[in-house]
Amino acid sequence: MIDEGSAGANTQASEDYDWDDDVATLGDRLARARDAAGMSQAQLARRLGVKLSTLRNWESDRSEPRANRLQMLSGLLNISFVWLMTGVAQNEDTAPEPELPQGLPDILAELRELRVVQGQLAERTGQLEKRLKALMATT
Repeated sequence: MIDEGSAGANTQASEDYDWDDDVATLGDRLARARDAAGMSQAQLARRLGVKLSTLRNWESDRSEPRANRLQMLSGLLNISFVWLMTGVAQNEDTAPEPELPQGLPDILAELRELRVVQGQLAERTGQLEKRLKALMATT
């Protein structure tokens, strides 16, 4: 769990959490999201413009960030503001499915094909350049 004697005190890998999502606190969710984003406490504190001790207090539920910091946290950690506050994921099933313009899938497929062909042509061009350089070096 938490190693109080280390330089990274109050840090904890997300797989070490022994709480259930139903009982997770704001601090728990914040720590888990930070871990998932691959940031240390020091890195996140620096990006937010707060002291490391402030972030540690948030993650240990000794204090809570203000609304503007919560918005910054959700943006920096690429998480839902609602999930950060409540632990409840926004239901994506309720959002209407956007309608794609007619013919868009065909255009996207053709673009993918062109990328493949472009890669093949670039490889062939590189091979021809090597052959040309080798010929020029022998003359």
